[in-house]
Amino acid sequence: MVENGFWVFGYGSLIWQPDITYAKKHIARLDGYARSFCMWSIHHRGSVENPGLVLALDEHAGSHCQGVAFFVGPEHAETAIADLRERELISSAYLEVVRPIALDTGEQVQAVCYVIDTEHEQYCGGMPLEHQAQVIANAVGGRGPNTEYLFNTCKGIDALGFTDDDLTFLKRRVTELAL
Repeated sequence: MVENGFWVFGYGSLIWQPDITYAKKHIARLDGYARSFCMWSIHHRGSVENPGLVLALDEHAGSHCQGVAFFVGPEHAETAIADLRERELISSAYLEVVRPIALDTGEQVQAVCYVIDTEHEQYCGGMPLEHQAQVIANAVGGRGPNTEYLFNTCKGIDALGFTDDDLTFLKRRVTELAL
């Protein structure tokens, strides 16, 4: 699949820190999934002793997620997919799947998407937003504070002109908790 290049869909940290060499970047939409803090983070933004939360694509009929699609050309494809797998599949809570996404050009393409495995022990879908805020405000992992992940994601989404009511609430509430 990747030898001819590939698209990857970014909905969280890939928006503001893709860390891959790509040839094209477009606003994109993935139907059937919602962006959600539904994964315990025990490596990057939390620890086993004090887990944080990271975003995942949680499958929900009728929902959609706006994000960014990156096209990685054939000359960088092998390196990029290896880097993405190292980053995203660290604990096997994400599943690497290929799904259709709609680009802002109107074109529909197949893209690599990292979605949550709802059977994995790190899945925590349906957690109330207030509880999410409490967790995010207090967790730190190998890549830094959980708050940094939230705030950088909010900044990236704001720069793209998206609205995400849950992230808006979490940003406000986590800021209050940090005072």
